[in-house]
Amino acid sequence: MSTPVTTAAASAGSLVDEAEHGRTDHLAGARHDRRGRVRVDPIYYWFLVPTLVLFTLAITVPAVLGIFYSFTNFIGFGDWEFVGLTNYVAAFSDPAILASYGFTFGFAIVTVLLVNVIAFLLAVGLTAKIKLKAGLRAVFVIPMVISGIVIAYVFNFLFSNSVPALGSGLGIPWLSESILANPDLAWLSIVIVTAWQSIPATLLIYIAGLLSIPGEVYEAADIDGAGAVRRLWSVTLPLVSGYVVINMILGFKNYLNVYDVIVGLTNGGPGTSTRSIAMTIFTGFTGGDYAYQMANATIFFIIAVAISVLQLRITRGKAAI
Repeated sequence: MSTPVTTAAASAGSLVDEAEHGRTDHLAGARHDRRGRVRVDPIYYWFLVPTLVLFTLAITVPAVLGIFYSFTNFIGFGDWEFVGLTNYVAAFSDPAILASYGFTFGFAIVTVLLVNVIAFLLAVGLTAKIKLKAGLRAVFVIPMVISGIVIAYVFNFLFSNSVPALGSGLGIPWLSESILANPDLAWLSIVIVTAWQSIPATLLIYIAGLLSIPGEVYEAADIDGAGAVRRLWSVTLPLVSGYVVINMILGFKNYLNVYDVIVGLTNGGPGTSTRSIAMTIFTGFTGGDYAYQMANATIFFIIAVAISVLQLRITRGKAAI
């Protein structure tokens, strides 16, 4: 059995050992040598190195190879030759690629506006003094945990069968036809399904922002005689502006990558009216246009990076989140 003397001796021995081989900051977990330089614990490398290796092999190397092949006529196999900027010049003048960019950006703008308006109004309602707020919040969050492709196939059945049957039963001609078969309206189905799935995450962020507003602010507004609409416009919106900006930019950037919902709903049709950038690139990869669509993917990557830089600049200094 150890005694206070043996315990003290052991502690003194450990201190001497640390003095000889470097001291350890027990709170931070970092080691320091005699000169005060920090020595990283080897366990950090055991976690860091495998992650870096996997990331490099799975992400960095394929990306660099893809960019390299975008300057060639490579079709995915066989021989290839350098063609310089030919693929990039052709991409900027290709009607199919330009149409996919137009559809994707238009879809992203409409969806981000719809999602943020609905999510903000729901957040205002779910933070008001109403009953069953917790239960309602749980219900509204359910779409967020369901796979996008599953949601798309469910809505495909609804738009193709249930809604037309309902329209026929009610005698409404425009509702009796599937919206998915209309080249001018099929994009609306993608907006509806994407918004239905995206609103919960945006809603949670807005709820967090609204709950961070001090109650004294609303009390002061009530004393000044501000009505509900005035409080919403002059008090609530300015105080959650940081949340609005972040939701708008993050949502827009995410919607540019839309793919699975389109596959489950329209598969890019009717024709190519709902083909997004991601679908155009993937279709080209499997259709023998590897180098050409790799140039398209590189352009899309540059656009995504530019949007990310814009996001960092806009959100810098925003203390809301």
